[in-house]
Amino acid sequence: MSGNSLDTFLNRRVVLDTPGPMIYIGRLESYDDRGYWLTDADVHDRNDGHSTKEVYVNQAHELEATGVRRTNRRRVFVERQAIISISALDDVVTDDEPPDDGSWTV
Repeated sequence: MSGNSLDTFLNRRVVLDTPGPMIYIGRLESYDDRGYWLTDADVHDRNDGHSTKEVYVNQAHELEATGVRRTNRRRVFVERQAIISISALDDVVTDDEPPDDGSWTV
């Protein structure tokens, strides 16, 4: 992903997904070739809970919509090589919400 495209995520709440059990949710403060700085972050180890990553992200999205945030870090650095995807938290499609494009699959 080029630098300019990552700029669209700056100062937004994002989800950083890893190939392992870790997931990071927070405001993307900055990024560079080494990784991402998140503030007001939630660092979650899937092994510590009973829900899948997808369920956890859906719950975080729903909480965010009500003004509540899960946070356990004021600031955290996440190495770029640990991340397989980045998305804005407000782009998460919850289980009970149809996609914006009108398509709906079951």
